[in-house]
Amino acid sequence: MTPLPPDTPEELRPEPGFTAPAFVPFAPAPPPAERTKKRRSGWFWLAVIGGPILALLLIVGGLIAYGIHTLGSDDDDTAAAKLSNSEIGVIDISGVILSADTIDRQLDKFNDDSSVKAIILHINSPGGGAAASQEIYHQVLRIRAEKKKPIIASIESVGASGAYYIASACDKIYANEASVVGSIGVIMEWTNYGDLLKWAKLKPVVLKSGVLKDAGDPTRDMTPAEQAYFQGLVDNMRGQFVRDVAAGRNVPFAKIDPLATGEVWTGQQALPLGIIDVQGGFHDALMDTAKQVGISGEPSIRRPSKPKHGLVALLDGDDDSADNLFPNPSKLLDQSPGFYFMWK
Repeated sequence: MTPLPPDTPEELRPEPGFTAPAFVPFAPAPPPAERTKKRRSGWFWLAVIGGPILALLLIVGGLIAYGIHTLGSDDDDTAAAKLSNSEIGVIDISGVILSADTIDRQLDKFNDDSSVKAIILHINSPGGGAAASQEIYHQVLRIRAEKKKPIIASIESVGASGAYYIASACDKIYANEASVVGSIGVIMEWTNYGDLLKWAKLKPVVLKSGVLKDAGDPTRDMTPAEQAYFQGLVDNMRGQFVRDVAAGRNVPFAKIDPLATGEVWTGQQALPLGIIDVQGGFHDALMDTAKQVGISGEPSIRRPSKPKHGLVALLDGDDDSADNLFPNPSKLLDQSPGFYFMWK
């Protein structure tokens, strides 16, 4: 121990027998241990990977369950209709008529259902394809003849041309005073884009085996022979239209022929012409029809199920929806002129 200087004050001197501890040089504290990285648990990765998969499976499962439920359900639109043994079937015919398949199937289904005592065609259409309108017309006549099940037409805003063609096959036609009905006639039209091809310096090339094989070619004007040819087809279809309306309305051909000018009338004008039977709306047609088939009070209504779309339609085997999802390339080639029973 190093001796203290002689002038060190008494209070700073150590007591007798005191020994100072040995000097230990300063050493820095050791660095903290490196933090161990925390490992993700298996549950974490299961949630990250399995969560989206589980959600997808739930969505697909829900769609399949809905499709199975739809397949197993009937087409009633109300619970009352499901329990009733006396119903009125209502089929909506709206918009341009391009195909008869859907309406024909609905008519067949109601025809085979003994609980459906009568059918009302609720019409709001300017008409459409000549052949499609004619096919539905004959389907209505067939059902009336087979089971004597009344079929009534109720025209809402428009029941013209092909739509009136269909209505004429029914037992009775109802229309409002301001409804538009009639337009007995045929129209055929297409667009001639020959000048557009000339402007684009494109020239169509056609090889044919007959002088009328390419009649109606939209790239050129019609010849006089082609004009007469198509007019003959239109006149022939007009004759079929008049004949069928007269047969459906149970009146002479001579009564309908003067009315087949393509013009339309209001429901108020049409009644004295014999084009319709009753001025009245859908509810009037419904109540009168119910009374006719022995249903008292407000009748139960059955409508076909609404068309399905997308995945559910594919699960249900809806071919029309499948065609919309995967269009047929051959339709792109369909540019032929068409014949229409349509008010324009």
